[in-house]
Amino acid sequence: MPAGWFPRDIDGVSGEISRYFTGYGVSAQSRAAVSPHAGWFYSGRVAAKGVASLARDCDTVAVLGGHLSENSPFLFAMEDAVRTPYGSMPIDTELRAALIKKLDGKDDRFRDNTVEALLPMVHHFFPKAMLLWIRFPACMSSFEAGKLISQTAAKLGRKVNVLGSTDLTHYGANYGFSPRGRGIAALRWVRDVNDAAFIKAVEAGDKDEVLLRAQKDSSSCSVGAVLGAMGFAQEEGLKNARLLEYATSADSDLTEIPDSFVGYAAFAF
Repeated sequence: MPAGWFPRDIDGVSGEISRYFTGYGVSAQSRAAVSPHAGWFYSGRVAAKGVASLARDCDTVAVLGGHLSENSPFLFAMEDAVRTPYGSMPIDTELRAALIKKLDGKDDRFRDNTVEALLPMVHHFFPKAMLLWIRFPACMSSFEAGKLISQTAAKLGRKVNVLGSTDLTHYGANYGFSPRGRGIAALRWVRDVNDAAFIKAVEAGDKDEVLLRAQKDSSSCSVGAVLGAMGFAQEEGLKNARLLEYATSADSDLTEIPDSFVGYAAFAF
């Protein structure tokens, strides 16, 4: 990814993550979570809460990305490893091989931030784990695919965590979506209505409502990743998601509300 999305050295990554957790206790007990994937200046604090909520005793962290249409295939990183500021993080090629056949997956050859922006955080909290990189389409088959990750991992004797990656409402001229004009009224509508409805559906574990809200309200850019995390959580017998933190990119500007901004949420199951 181009410079500016996240720090490029260990000290920078570790220092930034430490700053996010000043005065904040971490309960690392979940097996599934959701985090946003914008540049860390905007969404890093929220994203880190989701990643840090995942239990540390795992063999593999499956990061589910998105930015795909409902008709897209599942996309897998086919490399043997990825590089982060912490060095090389191996990909779980055995789990990938088992899943790619069942999902009729394809090689992910496109530049996309939904997985990559989270990798330094994942490697920071899971220095000995393997990685599974998949991008999920925006359709209900992603929920079933999340269940399949759980089933396949169990057969292979893998202890897996799943991290779904999505941002919420993209509002303003930059995104061609401004149904409530500009300023404080627009920000309140995004926070209290549009994003709130999507968050409520995730917390309720209502997969149909999650997909509907994303489609009708444009409140999730990568809803397939959320559905995948929900499907995995259900198969693992986990309770519904708990909202860890919500923010918008407008929160980083204390002087005025920008014309365009994005919502971010972190959940733990």
